[in-house]
Amino acid sequence: MNYKTIVLFAVSYLTLAFTYPSHAEVLTLSDGLRLVTENNRSIKISGQEELISEADTLIAKSPMFPRINASLSQTFLSDQPGAIFGEQTVPTAEKDFLSYSLSVQQTLYDFRKNAARYEASRTVLNTRRLDTVRIRNLAALDFVTGYFDLLETDKMVLVAQKEVEQLESHHRNAENLYEEGVITKNELLQAQVKISDAKQRLLSAGNLRALTASRLNNIISRPLKTDIQAADVNGPAYDISLMELEGAWETAERLRPEIGIINETVNTLELVKTARRSEYFPEIFAKGGYDYTENEYQLHEGNWSFVLGMHINLFNGMGTSAEILKIGHKREKLIEQKNKLIDEIRLEVERYALDAKTAREKIGVTENAVAQAEENLRINRIRYEEGMGTATDLLDAVTLSTTAETNYYRAVYDLRKAEAGVIYSTGRDLSEVYK
Repeated sequence: MNYKTIVLFAVSYLTLAFTYPSHAEVLTLSDGLRLVTENNRSIKISGQEELISEADTLIAKSPMFPRINASLSQTFLSDQPGAIFGEQTVPTAEKDFLSYSLSVQQTLYDFRKNAARYEASRTVLNTRRLDTVRIRNLAALDFVTGYFDLLETDKMVLVAQKEVEQLESHHRNAENLYEEGVITKNELLQAQVKISDAKQRLLSAGNLRALTASRLNNIISRPLKTDIQAADVNGPAYDISLMELEGAWETAERLRPEIGIINETVNTLELVKTARRSEYFPEIFAKGGYDYTENEYQLHEGNWSFVLGMHINLFNGMGTSAEILKIGHKREKLIEQKNKLIDEIRLEVERYALDAKTAREKIGVTENAVAQAEENLRINRIRYEEGMGTATDLLDAVTLSTTAETNYYRAVYDLRKAEAGVIYSTGRDLSEVYK
């Protein structure tokens, strides 16, 4: 073995070692989905939105409770208050005096204005929760797709490594044949060029693999350079090929959180409309309290009070009517958006189903092609070693073998990603399906 061959082996070994570090963590798909649920930043942000919405419900509920007010003050006057009776001056209050008050006011009936606003805030909270479900499943789909991309790049690295090894083996044979004077220098140079080209593809595959691993780390909020080794996955818990399209559409309309969000938003508008309509009617309230003002010249310094009253806005420039009309238009807009969303979801389900069907058919075709390409390579290698074949035929056979394996693995993981897409598009929880 000469110096060049030793160098080629060393480069191949270092490339493989760089691509598959020995300390890489094995991360299963189910564990990764658990980490997505726990650590993904988009899900955490959505969780904070839920907490904000919960606080909004408490704010909306507060007008339904009594309002209690208290005050305390000490007054200092430059001149003592008094009154003139003829030629006499009579004090009416002390120059410095203390005063305090306590009052309680409760709305007795407001034609469901506050109740409707509180129920609307609860409905908004439901939309936030549904949005968290949507974001969680979307993040899960992103992770599952990235996970299968990582498995695919692993296979692409192995295929590229195998191609380099096959070309290096051919190069060693070509060197021996050249030294024996069987082939020309041109065939040896041709082999070297092919090796260089294959190594470039190997390096590109390794870089793509590293980038895909960083993408997965980003989804689960870990340092980008954390090494990950993916464990192969056969598929979901049930066979997507048995799914009927009409049934999948019905499932999607029932489970997709986006549709639930629109339905809850429509309910919110109806409650806001009720609250707005109540502004046409009076609000009845009761108020009681105690007021004290320190004044030795006054008959009663302290006094209890009770008020039963109502107030109503008689005219506000048609503002309430305009708000109710606006709510009606918003409702019609949401209904159209819902119909549009249903059409888009149906199209999404069909697209993923067709992608899965196409990938499944590709697997059947490419699986046989891999075996045929391997046999073709074996035959051409023997023919070349026996001097019956040409270097071009052998190199073409290596290329065909690499292409066949590449197409097969791409079809396999295209199917896996399409299956995950079908599961997501029908509204099922990916973390439960791949548990």
